[in-house]
Amino acid sequence: MTPPGRIVLLVTSPRLPAGLLTATAWDALRAGPVFTAAESDQAEALRLSGVQVTVAPADPELLITALPTSGTVVWLAGATGDEDFARRLGLRLAREPALAELELCYGSWDPPGARLLDAVAVMDRLASPGGDPWKQQQTHESLAQYLLEESYEAYDAIADNDLDALREELGDVLLQVVLHARLAENLPEDERWTIDDVAGTLVDKMVRRNPHVFAGEAVDGVEDIIDNWERIKKAEKGRESVLDGIALSQPALALAAKILHRTTRAGLDVPLPEGPDLGATLLRLVAQAQADGQDAEALLRAAALHHAATIRAAESRPPTS
Repeated sequence: MTPPGRIVLLVTSPRLPAGLLTATAWDALRAGPVFTAAESDQAEALRLSGVQVTVAPADPELLITALPTSGTVVWLAGATGDEDFARRLGLRLAREPALAELELCYGSWDPPGARLLDAVAVMDRLASPGGDPWKQQQTHESLAQYLLEESYEAYDAIADNDLDALREELGDVLLQVVLHARLAENLPEDERWTIDDVAGTLVDKMVRRNPHVFAGEAVDGVEDIIDNWERIKKAEKGRESVLDGIALSQPALALAAKILHRTTRAGLDVPLPEGPDLGATLLRLVAQAQADGQDAEALLRAAALHHAATIRAAESRPPTS
């Protein structure tokens, strides 16, 4: 019995360079005629490599008719995978399995982080002429509040141990990063930067500040790693004070804790302010919490939320006569 022919549905990643395919994919492409529903960079790259690609209607009967006896015919799927066509083709061959075997072949796969490229492309369209007027009118200054809000919402998701919410909230933080980078592309040429500059700076920083991973430097535990990070960071920034680089706009309790932490790590013995002043008293309380291994910001937040719940409960009780 003559074995059935083979119809190969070839799926490729639109996020990789056209023509960068597996050996299995190239074997299939060279084994028989190749059809596709529309022109694409992938089709053009195949033609330049000597593979004839024909643009044709997405019709299962066309592939069956074009199928050589015991041979191969290839359908080059588009960027969306041509799911509807694949379903119709599968149903057609299910009615007459002797016609051909249907084979799904992945010629290339999305690399890790591929959807980040989609995020950049979508934001570019939104922030370009013909896109979203609101985003086009924004500045780094006007967006600053949203970056803080989205970060706080991600913090809330972590505090609630809600990982689904965290995934969504981190997406909103990423939206802010991508939008800021897209707006920076509109700056004067000598000030302009892009999302690639943001990512490149991050990559360089991670490599420099982790010599125990990337340069074979020996470390003795996490404390050595932290010390290396701070030492390298200080050299990079040219900072003169251990307090340089602290975000001064963070909440006051967190700011106080950061200042005290930096002071302690530097081995500085600086007395805390004395007296009945409320600010000085709060600073001493933060220092005591830190000495006890506690987070004053988190403790106050928890106490405030507990009190808020008590208030809500009181509101729900019927009034006393």
